Amino acid sequence: MTGAARGPLARVLRGAGPLLLTEGPEPSQVKSPLDVHDRELFERVGANSAVIAPLRTRGAVFGALTLIRTDGERPFTEESLPLIGDLVRSLALGVEHARLYQETRHIAERLQRSLLPVLPEIAHLRMAARYAPSSTTAQIGGDWYDSFVVPGDRTAVVIGDVTGHDLEAAVAMSQLRSMLRGIAIDRQEPPDEVLRRLDIANHSLSEEATATCIYGLVTGPADGPWQLNHSSAGHLPPLLTTREGDTRYLDAGSGLLLGMEPDMPRPGAIDPIPAHATVLLYTDGLIERRDESLDHAMDRLRRHAAALADEPLDVFCDELLIALSADSADDIALLAFRPVPRD
Repeated sequence: MTGAARGPLARVLRGAGPLLLTEGPEPSQVKSPLDVHDRELFERVGANSAVIAPLRTRGAVFGALTLIRTDGERPFTEESLPLIGDLVRSLALGVEHARLYQETRHIAERLQRSLLPVLPEIAHLRMAARYAPSSTTAQIGGDWYDSFVVPGDRTAVVIGDVTGHDLEAAVAMSQLRSMLRGIAIDRQEPPDEVLRRLDIANHSLSEEATATCIYGLVTGPADGPWQLNHSSAGHLPPLLTTREGDTRYLDAGSGLLLGMEPDMPRPGAIDPIPAHATVLLYTDGLIERRDESLDHAMDRLRRHAAALADEPLDVFCDELLIALSADSADDIALLAFRPVPRD
């Protein structure tokens, strides 16, 4: 765009300046649309002077700032240029920092999403999952979900949240997810023992890292009955919603966060899962709000889940996100499953 332009704005975009103008570009300098814009702006606002300064970072110009004083104001002078130069350098640095921050966040979010798994296909088990970054902050988090088949025709379901909102949390999340998969498939032990081993392994890598997590095993033949054998490391309890809209939290089997007391035994629980019932695992970003009690937040989730009880599982998850995530200040992960008997 600046190739044929010869006016002051074009010169600044090529690296000159700051330039002081006491009148618009001469007609002989108007060689391109950029020069025309330069002259028309000067005339339209009734400028008595202007300074055009380059926005520059790392030796490259990525834009220009035009400051104008109109008739009735004291014109810019050569003495104005050092102060304007300092101002423009600060603005350029701020823009560059914002650009780099957004680029880093985008990379981290892509990393986080790339670590989220493809759900297994189980004939008698409908599954759906969602991940949504925070809509009110520029941070990333350590929320994750997972599901995989464990030998013995058991389906593992996992939800977790690493403490923190930065790239380190996303990396810690990926480590926990990988370790949990390895331990669960290799040991094939009950969920409480798997979480205990995960806690010990996590502690050996980072003594300061803490996280919440639920690990569950969905068991039962294709035509039922089914049950969920689960253990929780400080995580919010799963919500069971029947096809008729009855709801209850599966709050047994809850223990300490990962990273608190790795050597302590962990509790476990077994709950029956009726046919066509939906079990929802979720992270706290879905329900928790500032200045609101947790009981009130959990009641709100129950009401929304009950109203969606008979919807397809994808609709169930999408509508929950639409209804509850708009004002969330945290990332959200959720995983839902629904046993469906064979016809």
